Amino acid sequence: MFRGFRSIIVKEFIHIRRDPLTLLIAMLIPMVQLTIFGYALDTDIKNIRTAVYDLDRRAASRDLINAFAATRYFRIAEYVDSERALRQAIVAGRVSVGVEIPPDYSERLARGQDARVLVLVDGSDSQVAFRAQSTALSLGLRLSIQRVARAQIRHPELVEGPVDIRPRTLFNPDMRSANFFVPGLVGVIMQIVTVLLTALSIIREKENGTLEQLLVTPVGRLGLMLGKLVPYGVLGVVETALVLFVMWSVFGVPINGSLLLLWALIPIFLFTGLGLGLLISTIAQSQPQAFQISFLVIMPSILLSGFVFPRDSMPAPIYPVTCIIPVTYFLEILRGIIIRGAGWPELWPQALILAGMGITIITIATARFQKRLG
Repeated sequence: MFRGFRSIIVKEFIHIRRDPLTLLIAMLIPMVQLTIFGYALDTDIKNIRTAVYDLDRRAASRDLINAFAATRYFRIAEYVDSERALRQAIVAGRVSVGVEIPPDYSERLARGQDARVLVLVDGSDSQVAFRAQSTALSLGLRLSIQRVARAQIRHPELVEGPVDIRPRTLFNPDMRSANFFVPGLVGVIMQIVTVLLTALSIIREKENGTLEQLLVTPVGRLGLMLGKLVPYGVLGVVETALVLFVMWSVFGVPINGSLLLLWALIPIFLFTGLGLGLLISTIAQSQPQAFQISFLVIMPSILLSGFVFPRDSMPAPIYPVTCIIPVTYFLEILRGIIIRGAGWPELWPQALILAGMGITIITIATARFQKRLG
């Protein structure tokens, strides 16, 4: 029953030794991924991007802004000059929190009256929203206690009004986690599907020898490559329609923005993902290698794109890595349209970056495709 057992073991070790790329991927990549992800992923939400609309513009309001920044949970990303610009920054996804300081903030503090401060919180991500709300309320309570303590020392007969911070949740007032995670899940699933579709299908044709047969026909190489991508692009559009329908019908996540704009931007991302699969197919020599390299793309897409963990909380050395992952920008588009009702004026930067990445990836893949199969 065990005849030839030792011979098979020797043969497989020889096969592994003659396939250094697979051995390198199997041994090195898990250690690299563990190091990167273990360093980057942190459930403690910090550095929440915050916009400030300061109508007071005096020492007291500056002290309040510095107090927000000193908590380390808020990072002042921009200053705006109107309430409309403050909301626009949140809708566009540039910030998750907006602080509006009224023009009489310093005067009310000086008179010992309540000084109200409006804090607008993007409820798209329930984790970030909860942290922002709780931290803002804690900050208001701490500043109020400090004012009362100082007043009691100087003038015990005076009654100081509190710093009254009023959080208001936008877009997802109930803070349903499904409203945040399900649109992100749509993007991640389509990233996985599109990468594997082209990577495995082209590798399969290379192993069967049918791709080389196509290359000797009068069909141009670019035409051949795009001809193989378009059907998978159509398939990707159909699959995206199905998962969006499930998102709406099963999980009850409504699309608050323009459905037409969403469908206009989906093909850009799909061809970027298909291009990644094509690029993988020019590197891998076999289907197992294609699976392993695809996994190298898929894991960062899940963990570093902002799907689960906020990118702003990641360490500075890791943050640039998140900016070269295509699904990062597609998640911003999905959540912007579906949750916040964002339009083209808010989303064109993400669409432009995604289109540029798609063109670059497909160009590199085409060059390698011609070099390896020519």
